[in-house]
Amino acid sequence: MDRFGNPVYLAAAHIPRKRGDGPYETRNLQELPKFRDGLSYIYLEHGRIEQQDQAVAYYSQEGVVSIPAAALGVLLLGPGTAITHAAIRQLANNGCSVFWVGEEMVRFYASGMGETRSSANLMRQAQAWANPEVHLEVVKRLYRMRFPEPLSPELSLEQIRGLEGVRVRDTYARWSRETGVEWKGRNYNRGNWAEADPINRALSAGAACLYGLAHAAIVSAGYSPALGFIHTGKQLSFVYDVADIYKAETLIPTAFRVVAESDVGVERRVRCTLRDQLREVRLLERIVSDLHSLFDALDVPDPYAADAAAPGELWDPNGPVPGGIAYGSDHPGESAQDPEG
Repeated sequence: MDRFGNPVYLAAAHIPRKRGDGPYETRNLQELPKFRDGLSYIYLEHGRIEQQDQAVAYYSQEGVVSIPAAALGVLLLGPGTAITHAAIRQLANNGCSVFWVGEEMVRFYASGMGETRSSANLMRQAQAWANPEVHLEVVKRLYRMRFPEPLSPELSLEQIRGLEGVRVRDTYARWSRETGVEWKGRNYNRGNWAEADPINRALSAGAACLYGLAHAAIVSAGYSPALGFIHTGKQLSFVYDVADIYKAETLIPTAFRVVAESDVGVERRVRCTLRDQLREVRLLERIVSDLHSLFDALDVPDPYAADAAAPGELWDPNGPVPGGIAYGSDHPGESAQDPEG
């Protein structure tokens, strides 16, 4: 972070300085913005990442930066980046997730193998999803996170949905009044994009950016983007659940302001404006923190906490049984060890 507490983003224009007329100076990256409990991330663009001893190094036109792989939780690769096989292997050995994203993390394209030493967060999410009572509680929590004021615990799910509908309509109406942009409702035809009015095109383009950021946060924190609670049946159901928490705060006002300035090229302009806003409010870190808070009340022990390299357990109707055991062999206590490398 810088001296103002803002996260450090590495890009071609942000990194090292020359030392006289000689070679570029190599600087160690000493502080990374934290997600939570030591999980950190860094965003790179327009450069090459290679292995460097027990770390990785980022090469750009302006110099070289050494990045301590062991201290890094998530590496986000933006446009113009290339990474070597050895660097990927080094990051994977240190449990660092690698994501391929759009400019300034506004789109999520793909991810490599992430932190696989523990599935505790995914297990908590799956347990909550599969238990009807806990599932309902998570749904209510997700809705409550959207409201600036606390909701009565006595409200039914139907009543909360009704309040949510009113909140969203009021939000659109408010920003229509404040910006002077006419609002006829959320309506567009995917088959004929040009027919949609500028504000609907701006909202859709911005939503894609917000979904990409939520997707990256969910995967990096060890949760599943498919196990949604409010939304179900899609590979990105949980992404929609999470992104909806922040729409009224970020996407809707940005879209209306962009269209109020001009109705020309609203898609690109809203992406750029929203990108800068999400970075300023450090939404990526907020999402991960909120995800952990969402499931904090669910106590699912991590079976790998004592030994990160221990094999996982095996499912059994009567409860999990130890993994890494050659069941049915002449030596039932024999462990099945994976080869190194």
